[in-house]
Amino acid sequence: MADVQLDLRRLDPGQAPRPEDVAPAADAGALRVRGPVAGLAAVLSVLLKAERTALVPVAWEPSGDKASLALARDIGVGTGEPRDLCLVRDDHGGVLLHHGRVEAAGDGRRSLSRRLGLQAHHDDIKVADGEITRIDVRPDWRAVDTIGVTVMVQPLRPTRHTSGRAVQIASDPARIIRDGVAYPRAVHRWTWYADDRVRWRLQP
Repeated sequence: MADVQLDLRRLDPGQAPRPEDVAPAADAGALRVRGPVAGLAAVLSVLLKAERTALVPVAWEPSGDKASLALARDIGVGTGEPRDLCLVRDDHGGVLLHHGRVEAAGDGRRSLSRRLGLQAHHDDIKVADGEITRIDVRPDWRAVDTIGVTVMVQPLRPTRHTSGRAVQIASDPARIIRDGVAYPRAVHRWTWYADDRVRWRLQP
């Protein structure tokens, strides 16, 4: 299988690659991805669907945006030896690398002024039950198979943070954002989980 290079640097903020732009990843022997977090996430989703995440080493050249630089620092791009990293998945076929958000359905403007009826469990802890402003979810790259969840009940009020493996959400119509890209439709249920059965191979 050939080495494949995918140049996704022209993606606009909030834009995911077109399926045809990342499809070659499924048959690659090795990958070099250039671009933002959303581009890398899309490539890993293709490998996940093909059940090849542990077989195909992925080198990533991040864009210069804040999220890409933060993720590159967290996972050690450019340092060390190739290594296998955990993969945070969702129940809609995607992966999460840096930041996910759940908020009231809409176009995202004035999101802090909108409230969302929601119940959420982080592992066996009920972290939300009632109206909230948003939930933020981040993979914890310092731990193994762990995600951090922050619940904002009201703006400018203290937030609640928990760590665990999976967060399950049932809600009024909600807007989901995965690594800066909005899911195409409102949802009533969503799950993010660190899958301890799946790894992806980073080529630093």
